[in-house]
Amino acid sequence: MALLEVKDLRTSFFTDAGEVKAVNGVSFNLERGKVLGIVGESGSGKSVTAYSIMQILASTGRIVGGSVKLDGQELVGAGERVMKTVRGNKISIIFQDPMTSLNPTYTIGRQLMEAIILHTDRDRRAAYERAVEMLRLVNVNEPEKRMKQYPFEFSGGMRQRVMIAMALACEPDILIADEPTTALDVTIQAQILELMQQLQEELGMAIILITHDLGVVAQLCDEVVVMYAGSICEQGTADEIFYHPCHEYTKGLMRSIPTADTAGTKLRPITGTPIDLLNMPQGCPFAPRCDNAMKICIRTRAERMRINDDHAAACWMNVKAGADSGEIVIEPKQAQAQEGGDEHE
Repeated sequence: MALLEVKDLRTSFFTDAGEVKAVNGVSFNLERGKVLGIVGESGSGKSVTAYSIMQILASTGRIVGGSVKLDGQELVGAGERVMKTVRGNKISIIFQDPMTSLNPTYTIGRQLMEAIILHTDRDRRAAYERAVEMLRLVNVNEPEKRMKQYPFEFSGGMRQRVMIAMALACEPDILIADEPTTALDVTIQAQILELMQQLQEELGMAIILITHDLGVVAQLCDEVVVMYAGSICEQGTADEIFYHPCHEYTKGLMRSIPTADTAGTKLRPITGTPIDLLNMPQGCPFAPRCDNAMKICIRTRAERMRINDDHAAACWMNVKAGADSGEIVIEPKQAQAQEGGDEHE
Protein backbone atom coordinates (compact mmCIF):
# COMPACT_ATOMS: atom_id res chain seq x y z
CA MET A 1 0.00 0.00 0.00
CA ALA A 2 1.25 3.48 -0.88
CA LEU A 3 2.10 5.84 1.96
CA LEU A 4 -0.10 8.59 0.47
CA GLU A 5 -2.99 7.96 -1.91
CA VAL A 6 -4.69 10.94 -3.54
CA LYS A 7 -7.71 10.05 -5.65
CA ASP A 8 -9.89 12.40 -7.71
CA LEU A 9 -9.10 15.33 -5.40
CA ARG A 10 -11.17 18.43 -6.17
CA THR A 11 -10.72 21.75 -4.43
CA SER A 12 -12.61 24.96 -5.23
CA PHE A 13 -12.48 28.56 -4.07
CA PHE A 14 -15.85 30.24 -3.85
CA THR A 15 -15.55 33.93 -4.77
CA ASP A 16 -17.94 36.74 -5.66
CA ALA A 17 -17.12 36.09 -9.32
CA GLY A 18 -17.95 32.39 -9.06
CA GLU A 19 -16.41 29.00 -8.29
CA VAL A 20 -12.72 28.62 -9.08
CA LYS A 21 -11.87 24.95 -9.60
CA ALA A 22 -8.25 25.18 -8.53
CA VAL A 23 -7.75 21.41 -8.26
CA ASN A 24 -9.93 19.34 -10.55
CA GLY A 25 -9.66 15.54 -10.31
CA VAL A 26 -6.03 15.06 -9.23
CA SER A 27 -4.89 11.50 -8.47
CA PHE A 28 -1.46 10.12 -7.57
CA ASN A 29 0.31 7.80 -5.12
CA LEU A 30 3.44 8.46 -3.10
CA GLU A 31 5.55 5.50 -2.03
CA ARG A 32 7.72 5.44 1.09
CA GLY A 33 11.17 6.87 0.58
CA LYS A 34 10.34 8.24 -2.90
CA VAL A 35 10.46 11.79 -4.24
CA LEU A 36 7.46 12.97 -6.29
CA GLY A 37 7.77 16.18 -8.30
CA ILE A 38 4.72 18.29 -9.13
CA VAL A 39 5.51 20.77 -11.90
CA GLY A 40 3.63 23.39 -13.87
CA GLU A 41 3.21 27.12 -14.35
CA SER A 42 2.01 29.50 -11.66
CA GLY A 43 -1.71 28.96 -11.15
CA SER A 44 -1.66 25.34 -12.32
CA GLY A 45 -2.84 24.06 -8.93
CA LYS A 46 0.45 22.70 -7.55
CA SER A 47 0.42 24.51 -4.21
CA VAL A 48 -3.34 24.19 -3.73
CA THR A 49 -2.94 20.42 -4.10
CA ALA A 50 -0.40 20.46 -1.26
CA TYR A 51 -2.52 22.74 0.91
CA SER A 52 -5.50 20.47 0.30
CA ILE A 53 -3.53 17.47 1.54
CA MET A 54 -2.56 19.45 4.65
CA GLN A 55 -6.05 21.05 4.84
CA ILE A 56 -4.65 24.56 5.34
CA LEU A 57 -6.75 26.29 2.68
CA ALA A 58 -7.86 29.91 2.78
CA SER A 59 -11.33 30.62 4.20
CA THR A 60 -12.89 30.67 0.71
CA GLY A 61 -11.38 27.31 -0.23
CA ARG A 62 -12.97 23.92 0.30
CA ILE A 63 -12.32 20.33 -0.71
CA VAL A 64 -15.46 19.45 -2.67
CA GLY A 65 -14.63 15.86 -3.57
CA GLY A 66 -12.10 13.08 -3.70
CA SER A 67 -10.00 11.18 -1.23
CA VAL A 68 -6.66 11.65 0.55
CA LYS A 69 -5.44 8.59 2.44
CA LEU A 70 -2.33 8.58 4.61
CA ASP A 71 -1.25 5.06 5.48
CA GLY A 72 -4.81 3.95 4.79
CA GLN A 73 -6.39 6.65 6.99
CA GLU A 74 -8.86 8.94 5.20
CA LEU A 75 -8.04 12.61 5.82
CA VAL A 76 -10.82 14.29 3.83
CA GLY A 77 -13.61 14.96 6.30
CA ALA A 78 -11.56 13.67 9.25
CA GLY A 79 -11.83 16.98 11.10
CA GLU A 80 -9.40 19.49 12.56
CA ARG A 81 -8.64 17.39 15.63
CA VAL A 82 -7.26 14.58 13.47
CA MET A 83 -5.41 16.97 11.16
CA LYS A 84 -3.60 18.56 14.12
CA THR A 85 -2.06 15.16 14.85
CA VAL A 86 -1.13 14.73 11.18
CA ARG A 87 0.46 18.14 10.55
CA GLY A 88 4.04 18.21 11.75
CA ASN A 89 4.00 14.66 13.07
CA LYS A 90 3.29 12.79 9.83
CA ILE A 91 3.31 15.47 7.10
CA SER A 92 5.34 18.69 7.23
CA ILE A 93 5.61 21.49 4.71
CA ILE A 94 8.26 24.02 3.69
CA PHE A 95 6.63 27.14 2.26
CA GLN A 96 7.89 29.25 -0.64
CA ASP A 97 9.17 32.29 1.24
CA PRO A 98 10.90 31.58 4.58
CA MET A 99 10.85 35.25 5.57
CA THR A 100 7.06 35.39 5.55
CA SER A 101 6.82 31.94 7.16
CA LEU A 102 8.90 32.89 10.19
CA ASN A 103 7.61 35.31 12.82
CA PRO A 104 9.95 38.35 12.80
CA THR A 105 9.22 39.15 16.48
CA TYR A 106 10.31 35.76 17.87
CA THR A 107 13.77 34.24 17.99
CA ILE A 108 14.60 31.28 15.79
CA GLY A 109 15.00 29.13 18.86
CA ARG A 110 11.57 30.01 20.24
CA GLN A 111 9.88 29.16 16.95
CA LEU A 112 11.69 25.85 16.59
CA MET A 113 10.95 24.88 20.18
CA GLU A 114 7.30 25.87 19.85
CA ALA A 115 6.84 23.45 16.94
CA ILE A 116 8.59 20.63 18.80
CA ILE A 117 6.63 21.13 22.04
CA LEU A 118 3.34 21.36 20.14
CA HIS A 119 3.79 18.14 18.19
CA THR A 120 5.78 15.95 20.62
CA ASP A 121 5.81 15.16 24.34
CA ARG A 122 9.20 16.80 24.90
CA ASP A 123 9.62 19.37 27.69
CA ARG A 124 11.36 22.71 27.16
CA ARG A 125 14.87 21.40 27.85
CA ALA A 126 14.43 18.43 25.52
CA ALA A 127 12.85 20.71 22.90
CA TYR A 128 15.85 23.06 23.11
CA GLU A 129 18.27 20.18 22.64
CA ARG A 130 16.23 18.88 19.69
CA ALA A 131 16.15 22.35 18.08
CA VAL A 132 19.93 22.70 18.36
CA GLU A 133 20.33 19.18 16.97
CA MET A 134 18.15 20.02 13.97
CA LEU A 135 20.02 23.26 13.22
CA ARG A 136 23.25 21.30 13.30
CA LEU A 137 21.72 18.66 11.01
CA VAL A 138 20.89 21.27 8.34
CA ASN A 139 24.42 22.72 8.59
CA VAL A 140 23.62 25.96 10.43
CA ASN A 141 26.88 27.05 12.05
CA GLU A 142 27.01 27.89 15.78
CA PRO A 143 23.47 26.60 16.45
CA GLU A 144 23.41 27.61 20.13
CA LYS A 145 24.16 31.20 19.15
CA ARG A 146 21.69 31.12 16.25
CA MET A 147 18.90 30.01 18.59
CA LYS A 148 18.95 33.49 20.15
CA GLN A 149 18.83 35.38 16.86
CA TYR A 150 15.85 36.70 14.88
CA PRO A 151 14.93 35.86 11.26
CA PHE A 152 16.18 39.20 9.91
CA GLU A 153 19.68 38.29 11.13
CA PHE A 154 19.76 35.29 8.77
CA SER A 155 20.42 35.22 5.04
CA GLY A 156 17.79 33.79 2.69
CA GLY A 157 19.59 30.46 2.44
CA MET A 158 19.99 30.21 6.21
CA ARG A 159 16.30 31.00 6.75
CA GLN A 160 15.42 28.21 4.34
CA ARG A 161 17.63 25.85 6.33
CA VAL A 162 15.75 26.87 9.48
CA MET A 163 12.45 26.09 7.76
CA ILE A 164 13.76 22.66 6.77
CA ALA A 165 14.91 22.07 10.35
CA MET A 166 11.47 23.06 11.63
CA ALA A 167 9.71 20.80 9.14
CA LEU A 168 11.89 17.80 10.03
CA ALA A 169 12.02 18.34 13.79
CA CYS A 170 9.19 15.87 14.45
CA GLU A 171 10.49 13.29 11.96
CA PRO A 172 7.53 13.31 9.54
CA ASP A 173 6.84 10.50 7.09
CA ILE A 174 6.26 13.02 4.28
CA LEU A 175 7.91 16.38 3.60
CA ILE A 176 6.14 18.75 1.20
CA ALA A 177 8.56 21.32 -0.23
CA ASP A 178 6.66 24.14 -1.96
CA GLU A 179 9.10 25.95 -4.26
CA PRO A 180 11.90 25.64 -1.65
CA THR A 181 14.55 27.41 -3.75
CA THR A 182 12.52 30.08 -5.60
CA ALA A 183 13.88 33.14 -3.80
CA LEU A 184 17.48 31.93 -3.59
CA ASP A 185 20.47 32.50 -5.85
CA VAL A 186 21.82 29.61 -7.91
CA THR A 187 24.66 28.67 -5.55
CA ILE A 188 22.40 28.55 -2.48
CA GLN A 189 19.76 26.66 -4.48
CA ALA A 190 22.28 23.91 -5.17
CA GLN A 191 23.22 23.73 -1.49
CA ILE A 192 19.59 23.48 -0.35
CA LEU A 193 18.78 20.79 -2.92
CA GLU A 194 21.86 18.81 -1.96
CA LEU A 195 20.85 19.12 1.70
CA MET A 196 17.30 17.91 1.00
CA GLN A 197 18.63 14.95 -0.99
CA GLN A 198 21.05 14.06 1.79
CA LEU A 199 18.37 14.28 4.51
CA GLN A 200 15.91 12.27 2.42
CA GLU A 201 18.43 9.46 2.07
CA GLU A 202 19.43 9.57 5.75
CA LEU A 203 15.92 9.77 7.21
CA GLY A 204 14.12 7.66 4.59
CA MET A 205 11.17 10.03 4.31
CA ALA A 206 9.04 10.63 1.22
CA ILE A 207 9.08 14.07 -0.42
CA ILE A 208 6.59 15.95 -2.55
CA LEU A 209 8.58 18.62 -4.38
CA ILE A 210 6.49 21.40 -5.89
CA THR A 211 8.35 23.49 -8.43
CA HIS A 212 8.35 25.07 -11.87
CA ASP A 213 12.06 24.31 -12.27
CA LEU A 214 12.48 21.17 -14.36
CA GLY A 215 16.19 21.11 -13.62
CA VAL A 216 15.39 20.59 -9.94
CA VAL A 217 12.96 17.81 -10.85
CA ALA A 218 15.56 16.02 -12.96
CA GLN A 219 18.02 16.15 -10.10
CA LEU A 220 15.82 14.90 -7.27
CA CYS A 221 12.60 13.20 -8.36
CA ASP A 222 11.72 9.56 -8.93
CA GLU A 223 8.27 10.33 -10.38
CA VAL A 224 6.78 13.47 -11.93
CA VAL A 225 3.27 14.89 -12.14
CA VAL A 226 2.74 17.69 -14.69
CA MET A 227 -0.23 19.93 -13.90
CA TYR A 228 -2.10 22.46 -16.02
CA ALA A 229 -5.30 24.36 -15.13
CA GLY A 230 -5.87 22.35 -11.98
CA SER A 231 -5.59 18.93 -13.63
CA ILE A 232 -2.85 16.39 -14.29
CA CYS A 233 -1.96 16.37 -17.97
CA GLU A 234 0.95 13.91 -17.75
CA GLN A 235 2.37 11.58 -15.13
CA GLY A 236 5.22 9.09 -15.04
CA THR A 237 8.74 8.31 -13.95
CA ALA A 238 11.28 11.11 -14.28
CA ASP A 239 13.02 9.28 -17.15
CA GLU A 240 9.76 8.78 -19.05
CA ILE A 241 8.72 12.44 -18.66
CA PHE A 242 12.09 13.87 -19.65
CA TYR A 243 13.00 11.52 -22.48
CA HIS A 244 9.53 10.66 -23.84
CA PRO A 245 7.11 13.54 -23.09
CA CYS A 246 3.68 12.76 -24.51
CA HIS A 247 1.63 15.90 -23.77
CA GLU A 248 2.06 19.06 -25.82
CA TYR A 249 2.28 21.17 -22.64
CA THR A 250 5.10 19.01 -21.26
CA LYS A 251 6.90 19.24 -24.58
CA GLY A 252 6.57 23.02 -24.42
CA LEU A 253 8.08 23.06 -20.94
CA MET A 254 10.99 20.94 -22.14
CA ARG A 255 11.65 23.25 -25.11
CA SER A 256 11.87 26.25 -22.79
CA ILE A 257 14.72 24.82 -20.72
CA PRO A 258 18.09 26.45 -21.48
CA THR A 259 20.83 23.90 -22.18
CA ALA A 260 24.41 23.92 -23.42
CA ASP A 261 23.09 23.00 -26.86
CA THR A 262 20.83 26.09 -26.97
CA ALA A 263 23.53 28.59 -25.99
CA GLY A 264 23.31 31.67 -28.22
CA THR A 265 19.87 30.79 -29.57
CA LYS A 266 16.46 32.05 -28.55
CA LEU A 267 14.40 29.88 -26.25
CA ARG A 268 10.95 28.80 -27.42
CA PRO A 269 8.47 29.96 -24.80
CA ILE A 270 4.91 28.67 -24.60
CA THR A 271 2.82 31.37 -26.23
CA GLY A 272 -0.37 32.79 -24.75
CA THR A 273 -1.45 32.99 -21.12
CA PRO A 274 -2.77 30.40 -18.63
CA ILE A 275 -6.48 29.62 -18.85
CA ASP A 276 -9.07 31.52 -16.79
CA LEU A 277 -10.23 28.99 -14.19
CA LEU A 278 -13.57 30.80 -13.92
CA ASN A 279 -14.27 30.10 -17.59
CA MET A 280 -12.91 26.65 -18.27
CA PRO A 281 -13.25 25.49 -21.89
CA GLN A 282 -15.19 22.40 -22.86
CA GLY A 283 -12.18 20.73 -24.40
CA CYS A 284 -8.50 20.58 -23.49
CA PRO A 285 -7.56 23.61 -21.37
CA PHE A 286 -4.19 23.83 -23.13
CA ALA A 287 -5.71 23.85 -26.63
CA PRO A 288 -5.76 27.69 -27.02
CA ARG A 289 -1.96 27.74 -26.53
CA CYS A 290 -1.12 24.53 -28.40
CA ASP A 291 0.49 24.76 -31.84
CA ASN A 292 -0.82 21.30 -32.76
CA ALA A 293 -4.38 21.64 -31.47
CA MET A 294 -7.05 19.82 -33.49
CA LYS A 295 -10.80 20.36 -33.65
CA ILE A 296 -11.42 17.54 -31.20
CA CYS A 297 -9.07 19.23 -28.72
CA ILE A 298 -11.35 22.28 -28.68
CA ARG A 299 -14.50 20.21 -28.38
CA THR A 300 -13.61 17.30 -26.07
CA ARG A 301 -11.13 16.91 -23.24
CA ALA A 302 -8.93 13.82 -23.55
CA GLU A 303 -8.96 11.31 -20.72
CA ARG A 304 -5.75 9.88 -19.30
CA MET A 305 -4.15 7.36 -21.64
CA ARG A 306 -1.64 4.77 -20.46
CA ILE A 307 1.46 5.04 -22.60
CA ASN A 308 3.10 2.19 -20.67
CA ASP A 309 3.18 0.88 -17.11
CA ASP A 310 5.19 3.91 -15.93
CA HIS A 311 3.64 6.67 -18.02
CA ALA A 312 0.22 8.23 -18.68
CA ALA A 313 -0.90 11.39 -20.49
CA ALA A 314 -4.13 13.16 -21.44
CA CYS A 315 -3.50 14.41 -24.97
CA TRP A 316 -5.35 13.68 -28.22
CA MET A 317 -2.05 13.77 -30.13
CA ASN A 318 -1.26 10.31 -28.74
CA VAL A 319 -4.58 8.70 -29.51
CA LYS A 320 -4.52 7.81 -33.21
CA ALA A 321 -0.98 6.49 -33.40
CA GLY A 322 -1.32 4.73 -30.05
CA ALA A 323 -4.66 3.15 -30.91
CA ASP A 324 -3.33 1.90 -34.26
CA SER A 325 -0.22 0.36 -32.71
CA GLY A 326 -1.98 -0.93 -29.59
CA GLU A 327 0.64 0.66 -27.38
CA ILE A 328 -1.77 3.02 -25.62
CA VAL A 329 -4.83 1.91 -23.69
CA ILE A 330 -7.87 4.07 -24.49
CA GLU A 331 -10.96 4.14 -22.30
CA PRO A 332 -14.19 3.14 -24.12
CA LYS A 333 -15.79 6.57 -23.82
CA GLN A 334 -12.61 8.12 -25.13
CA ALA A 335 -12.58 5.80 -28.14
CA GLN A 336 -16.15 6.86 -28.87
CA ALA A 337 -15.19 10.51 -28.71
CA GLN A 338 -12.32 9.83 -31.08
CA GLU A 339 -14.55 8.08 -33.58
CA GLY A 340 -16.94 11.01 -33.55
CA GLY A 341 -14.14 13.49 -34.07
CA ASP A 342 -12.04 11.87 -36.79
CA GLU A 343 -14.36 12.81 -39.62
CA HIS A 344 -13.92 16.51 -38.84
CA GLU A 345 -10.17 16.52 -38.54
